[in-house]
Order: sequence, then C-alpha cells, then structure tokens
Amino acid sequence: MTASTWDPSGPGVLPLPSGRLVRGRGLGRPLPPGPRPDFAVYLLGKRPPEMPWETLWVRWTDFWLPSSHSAARTALGEAWERAAFERVELACGGGRGRTGTALACLAVIDGVPAKEAVAYVREHYHQGAVEMPWQKRYVRRFPATF
Repeated sequence: MTASTWDPSGPGVLPLPSGRLVRGRGLGRPLPPGPRPDFAVYLLGKRPPEMPWETLWVRWTDFWLPSSHSAARTALGEAWERAAFERVELACGGGRGRTGTALACLAVIDGVPAKEAVAYVREHYHQGAVEMPWQKRYVRRFPATF
C-alpha cells in the first residue's frame, strides 16, 4: 500500500482482507474531513453531480439492484484494483443499501466467501448495510473473478 490510501480509522472506511481500504458513504451527507477520493463509484438512479476527482456512475435505483450487472461488475472490479494504491470511494444516497451491497461485492472480489460477505460488511462498515433481501442474494451470486 502507498500513502495515497485511506486512514483505516477514518469514517466509513472498510478494510478488506487483502489490506485494501475502501470508503463507503452517503452522498446526502457532507464530505468527511480529510483527504478526498482519487476515484469514486457512484451508485445512483440518476447521474451524480460533477466531482473534482475521477468518477464512474453505475445506474442503480434506491432499494434495487444495478440496472446493468456487467457495468456494476466492471466498475467494482476497477474500484477493487485501484484501491490497492488510491483512495477509492463507493457511495449512494444514504450510504447503506446500495453502498453496502457494492462493498460486500468488493469483499467477494477480495476473497471473502460470498455467503459471508454481507456479515463482513455489517461488522466492519455498518450494521445496517445491505438492506433488501434481493441485495443479499445479489452478493451471494456475485462472481469473485471476472
């Protein structure tokens, strides 16, 4: 890891088993203090506002699943790769359902068994992460490799 990753004790930072650090947050809340992301994946039903860092948008309506599973897999794969050396953020409106689901998918990519990924994110990110039953199923079926 380099100095351009998150502080592990920072707000919303999820440590993955590989040592990668990814920040989850809700865009409806103020930007946390400290360094800004280098790269972010925004999980929203409509195009996110412009940011001063590089972003990807995954169309993902609140309480549902991504409209394109292949686009979500591609974006999350890039987020996981870049988290090895950059500050990567995943965010939706509230920072729990879609963000928690995406963080759980990153945990699967990172080697957490799919059936344990939701519990992992709830333990290390937020206990209310991954809100809907179909989001839990999505994580259980998420491919670890691309």
